Amino acid sequence: MFATDLGDDGAELRPLEPWQAEEFFDHMERGREYIGRYVGLPDIVTDVDAARGFLQRYADKKAADTGRIHGIWLADTLVGGVMLRTMDVDQGTCEAGCWLEPSAVGRGLVTRAVTVLVDWAIGTRGMHRVEWIVASANEASINVAKRLGMTHAGTRREPYLYRGERHDEQIWSVLAPEWQARRPQRG
Repeated sequence: MFATDLGDDGAELRPLEPWQAEEFFDHMERGREYIGRYVGLPDIVTDVDAARGFLQRYADKKAADTGRIHGIWLADTLVGGVMLRTMDVDQGTCEAGCWLEPSAVGRGLVTRAVTVLVDWAIGTRGMHRVEWIVASANEASINVAKRLGMTHAGTRREPYLYRGERHDEQIWSVLAPEWQARRPQRG
């Protein structure tokens, strides 16, 4: 998947690669507090070397067909991203995730980007189930799952230790036949 236009506002979805570590780190600096409310990414990406290492792990996942990461650019500025945190091609399952800096909130960018990602996962890679795991307090991310037509599959009680506190996680998912029935046919 190369650059994909996300709409008439100039937003694009592009692969996020190790050579972009400086840009990724700068983006994380702009959104560190906001992103870190529910996502541990700012705690991992603490400097340019850590950013490069994180992106390299996803380059390795891409090469092994076990995950992917893509950035969301708005007016040629990296403002967020989406990923397939895990991919099990044999089982046909994957987990999608996202993050966004505050300047880009409220534009529908994550919903549009995840739509492209799920289309690819189901349509190209043959995934049967795409999961979306979110902290129960993260209403914005839960609303993305709802807009995507995902089903709330359950809530796990306090499995996630984050910054010294336990959090409940909601699991949302969509199955390939459900996704395909809702998506317009391309031809």
